[in-house]
Amino acid sequence: VPVRLSRPVAEKKLGGVCAGFARYFDVDVTLMRILWLAAAILTGGLGALVYIAAWIIMPKDEPAPAQQPAAIRAA
Repeated sequence: VPVRLSRPVAEKKLGGVCAGFARYFDVDVTLMRILWLAAAILTGGLGALVYIAAWIIMPKDEPAPAQQPAAIRAA
């Protein structure tokens, strides 16, 4: 099953972008956050703009049925 690039709701710190990319590339999320921060600093803020764009573009993970509120499951 191919991994889908999306923002995980449960693993996020800010927007979930780094956690989504870490899962997609199968690397540690802390390493991805450090790389993203370095990219933001070394590119003069371009990395931060790309992060914001990814936050807007990347879809959120759909919660598992057990995590959905009871009113939604009953519908």
